[in-house]
Amino acid sequence: MATVPGMEDGPVRFHHVQHGSGRVVLVLHGGGVDHREAEACFEPALDRPGLRRVYPDLPGSGRTPAPPHLGGADDVVDALLAYADALAGPARYLLVGHSAGAYLARGMASRRAGRVAGLALVCPLLPGVRDVPEHRVAVAAPEPIGDEDFRDYFVVHSAAMLDRYERYVVPGAALQDAGAAARIGARWRLAEGDPYPGPTLVVAGRLDSTVGYAAAVDLLDVHPHASVAVVDGAGHALPHERPDVLRAALAEWLARVEAAH
Repeated sequence: MATVPGMEDGPVRFHHVQHGSGRVVLVLHGGGVDHREAEACFEPALDRPGLRRVYPDLPGSGRTPAPPHLGGADDVVDALLAYADALAGPARYLLVGHSAGAYLARGMASRRAGRVAGLALVCPLLPGVRDVPEHRVAVAAPEPIGDEDFRDYFVVHSAAMLDRYERYVVPGAALQDAGAAARIGARWRLAEGDPYPGPTLVVAGRLDSTVGYAAAVDLLDVHPHASVAVVDGAGHALPHERPDVLRAALAEWLARVEAAH
């Protein structure tokens, strides 16, 4: 548990956990949870020498407050850019995000492309979301398990997935600042910027009934150095449901980042 040196008196005090040392990899969780879900899903794939993996609670989530001046997503991106600068200093850093965290990461990279060495987007929330499929379970349990939120989020219904939901999703959901979420969510669309031109990874679940996969595939024509993977048998909880695919995709992306720099 740590805060960023020099940020204690700033407008947003980001709580985070971190692992390793070296180039900063800032990993942003989605909406309605906190850093624990991102850490559980991405740390096994990013745990390698030379990377300092940082998992913050986004404003209004976990132990990071959302001051009143954060009136929308653009304000959150501004705060995240200042936070990333404090973490990385003059060095370039990597951005990874899931769902709404991917949307914020993409906004950061758009505004500060020269500071970002690579961008990875998993099940990204995007303004151009389209053709979202209806929820369909890929692997059913013998009897219904979990609560409605679990059954709507996961398409793999198993004891192992229910355990992950209860350990890494539910605790963060209980800490959400509903007022801040409503205030920021009312102005969630980011100002348009230039597409990030560096090494980019986009991973989407074919069964994602939250944001779909069609808009994610569209990013192939937007980012000039993007690889896009649409994963069958996975929904919006793809980082939980297909960790093997996520690990391989992130490894390929990290190799491209290393080759580019």
